[in-house]
Amino acid sequence: MRKLTFRLNDILLLLVVFGGFLIFGFSENIKGPAIPRMQADFGLDEGQLGMLLALNSLGYLVACSFTSALSRRIGIKWTGVAAFGSMAVSGVLMHAASGYGFLSASYFLMYIGNGMLEIGLAIMAARIFTRNTGTMMNVAHFFYGLSSIVAPLIAASMMGWHVPGGGTLGWRGMYLIMLALAVLPIIPSLWGKFPEEEKHESGEQTSYRALMRDPIAWLIVAILSFGVVSELAVGSWLVNFLEKAYGWSMSDASGMLSAFFLFFTLARLFLGPVTDRIGYTLSVMIFAAFSGLCSLAAIAIGEQGAILFAIAGAGIAPIYPTVMAMITKRYPRGTDTAITFTVTLMGIASVIGNLFIGFVIDFVRGIFEGSDGSDRGRILGLQAGYEFIAAMALLCSICCVVLYVKLRRRGEVV
Repeated sequence: MRKLTFRLNDILLLLVVFGGFLIFGFSENIKGPAIPRMQADFGLDEGQLGMLLALNSLGYLVACSFTSALSRRIGIKWTGVAAFGSMAVSGVLMHAASGYGFLSASYFLMYIGNGMLEIGLAIMAARIFTRNTGTMMNVAHFFYGLSSIVAPLIAASMMGWHVPGGGTLGWRGMYLIMLALAVLPIIPSLWGKFPEEEKHESGEQTSYRALMRDPIAWLIVAILSFGVVSELAVGSWLVNFLEKAYGWSMSDASGMLSAFFLFFTLARLFLGPVTDRIGYTLSVMIFAAFSGLCSLAAIAIGEQGAILFAIAGAGIAPIYPTVMAMITKRYPRGTDTAITFTVTLMGIASVIGNLFIGFVIDFVRGIFEGSDGSDRGRILGLQAGYEFIAAMALLCSICCVVLYVKLRRRGEVV
């Protein structure tokens, strides 16, 4: 009976982790098709969109700063339940948003839930996946990619649904329904028994003070930050770029975003064993460089090379889960602390990155905007913004080169 209970608990924990990543993927990537509609409803320019995303990333950052402490106080189970619940509530508030301020506040709450969920899932995964960590981390994040593939298409389709009384569901109703799915993983969470963090009797526990003085820890922060800014920016800006730079329809642009996440998801499913075999640092170095070069090539070729935007997803996909595996291996004593430190600082980078992309687009557009009313300035601005996204992936790879050299000099392999 004990063996059966143990296996049942494993299944429940996997349902929470895998289901959590599915919900996370939906909440992050339904915004691609919705943002142009929000922009039209509230009359926002690209700078305001960048500010909206940056302020919402601030909510994510706030959540990162307290989630680890909250999990120690109330347990990782109830922290996860609170994260799922706040995401569902944010969907209700988003549906009722009547202005830019209300919308920002609703998104802020959703990103608090996202931040709590990301830290919580990372801690859960680190405690559960003690063998073949790189492979299992990538498999867990595969479910994020799985929902991300269909999220833009589902969102675009749902916004066009007709509702009783006339009209369409729109982005408000779409968010209400999609975020309501966050209540589903609460069910196995209530039944499952989550492992506590292992306490090591020998050796010094990892502390925030030690991490602040560790140059390797800061390099890992830089690697994750550059990689994640590049990854998340695609979900926010690719549909907008294809619609306005190339005149694509919403469905065609959303289809390309889904293709990005198809490559993204398949990479996480099949490249996980590669990271365990050749090492986490070398893996991220290669994958990030591939992603950045694909995006730059897509911009240089033009509309005919748009498929390279999607192929870039294969390179950017393994970065986050592989860095989580890197942290788990390098900081076995105090993994929760190391994850929180890294992801919190990554949240700061996300705020800055989103601000930069929006204002880079506006700045370049302002320089090249023609007096004849042509869209040349806007197109060049959007290209500059996407070049910034590609540059983030390349900087991620460069930081990995530095980390790899440092670790080799110390005789360490991560």
